[in-house]
Amino acid sequence: MKNGPLLFLGLFAALGLAWAGIVLGANAQLSGLVPYYDTGDSQAYPLGMPGQAAHGQLVYRGLECAACHSQAVRRPGFGADQARGWGERQSVARDYIYQPAVQLGEFRIGPDLANLGGRKPSAPDASDLYELLYTGRGAMPAYTFLFEDRKVLGQASALALSLTGHFRPAAGHEIVPTRDAQALVAYLLSLNSEYVYPEARPAPPPAAEKTGEAKK
Repeated sequence: MKNGPLLFLGLFAALGLAWAGIVLGANAQLSGLVPYYDTGDSQAYPLGMPGQAAHGQLVYRGLECAACHSQAVRRPGFGADQARGWGERQSVARDYIYQPAVQLGEFRIGPDLANLGGRKPSAPDASDLYELLYTGRGAMPAYTFLFEDRKVLGQASALALSLTGHFRPAAGHEIVPTRDAQALVAYLLSLNSEYVYPEARPAPPPAAEKTGEAKK
């Protein structure tokens, strides 16, 4: 083809423009996001991620938890996320500004975790999360390597798991979470999307719809 090089350059330019529009355009739009300051609460949201939770996100990423869990609550009409109790409002870009490596996920073999810390009524008590990580459940594998089986010397650890059945450790032993397990649980409990940003509020219906409802 005489115009082969020209055609190639045209395709390359089209792909380049599409990439620039999607990637660079989104970056220009979202990279300037800052925390939202609530004058009523005298507090900026989202809250910063504590150091232990930041380490826990690295553990979460290393275990590839995003392969089975998402961290994005869809708005009504795009799924039943809110009906499942995963969050009271849709996720927005501002939720992730303090996360160095956002773990949005692709599949939902397990539940969405975007608001795990917010929907746990006993967030300071992480015993159920430790037990789930150690024993596994359903499609979730057991991460026993995140725990240490050790002999009790003196007083038992306050973090020792209360296990029953075949998971119970041998007499005189205890199962305690390692530093990575503690960091992972701290990260999971830090996932809280309870605060409703202005951009997360449902959009009001168009004026035409309001007029139609009024006539009815």
